[in-house]
Amino acid sequence: KEFSSTSSTTTVGTVTSRVTRNGDTVMEKDLLNHEDLAGDRGMIDDIFDETYREKEGPKPPMRYVWRNIILMSLLHLGAIFGLTLIPSAKIQTLAWAILCFLVSALGITAGSHRLWSHRSYKATLPLRIFLTIANSMAFQNDIYEWVRDHRVHHKFSETDADPHNAMRGFFFSHIGWLLVRKHPDVIEKGQKLDLSDIKADKVVMFQRRYYKPSVVLLCFTLPTVVPWYFWDESIVISFFIPAILRYTIGLNATWLVNSAAHMFGNRPYDQHINPRENPLVSLGALGEGFHNYHHTFPYDYSTSEFGWRFNLTTAFIDLMCLLGLASDRKKVSKEVILARKMRTGDGSHKSG
Repeated sequence: KEFSSTSSTTTVGTVTSRVTRNGDTVMEKDLLNHEDLAGDRGMIDDIFDETYREKEGPKPPMRYVWRNIILMSLLHLGAIFGLTLIPSAKIQTLAWAILCFLVSALGITAGSHRLWSHRSYKATLPLRIFLTIANSMAFQNDIYEWVRDHRVHHKFSETDADPHNAMRGFFFSHIGWLLVRKHPDVIEKGQKLDLSDIKADKVVMFQRRYYKPSVVLLCFTLPTVVPWYFWDESIVISFFIPAILRYTIGLNATWLVNSAAHMFGNRPYDQHINPRENPLVSLGALGEGFHNYHHTFPYDYSTSEFGWRFNLTTAFIDLMCLLGLASDRKKVSKEVILARKMRTGDGSHKSG
């Protein structure tokens, strides 16, 4: 349950929850219906739809997107070449590549995921602009499209309407979903989502309008030019390490959340859903691998009950709140988390 930003007492059925907070929203009750669960976010499109049923009959034929297959193949070949160049790169170039990775990753994790997809906290205009720039550097579709696909993923997780349905195997959920045409149900359900909040964000829609040139500038040109211009790095190394290799690693870190974190790990919060807790994925994806927790409580800004542990994105959002650039972080109370573990978890929390 999410409540308003002021202290309040909210009664649901026979349960009364008293909430006090300092700029944050605390979920004090695992509530009875999706409308209550949506709370002050004003949305329910990231909550699993129990009513969805897959269509009977044969599955639609798989249609390959050869342009994507060729481009992704070339990208990964370029990344492998970039790996061979690391011993020849200057230390400044490697540090720059890491910085570009961190900034671009935050554009996904703190930006299109936790802020825009789930509305788990609020961000001021300067922070939204920064996260939009970082998101273009990440080049994983514009924010509007990313949010649409991610909300569909949560609402219809592990069904034909899930864009990267993990029931279709590791390869499909990792990268294969980008190499074939979407299942008709993904398109149909995506068109029915309420994305009015995203359309109302002028920063997001500005990015969507100028997405292609922003990607050319921020994902490829800027990472390449800085090492070449400022410390006389080879143009080849400047292109293949901070641009191509960094971009490829960022993509795969995100994809592992869709694949590995849906297949490998325990399920301490809800054993009836596929997503798992995967600390290694969290380490690479700045905190996005606590996936059983996230699909159980999609509105929690931290996507985890463990704060900053393997979760650089949570630390970043907390820092932004400290600086006055973010506010109203949604959190789940310890009591609700424990109750949910006892009710639907796989029991793995008892062993730590």
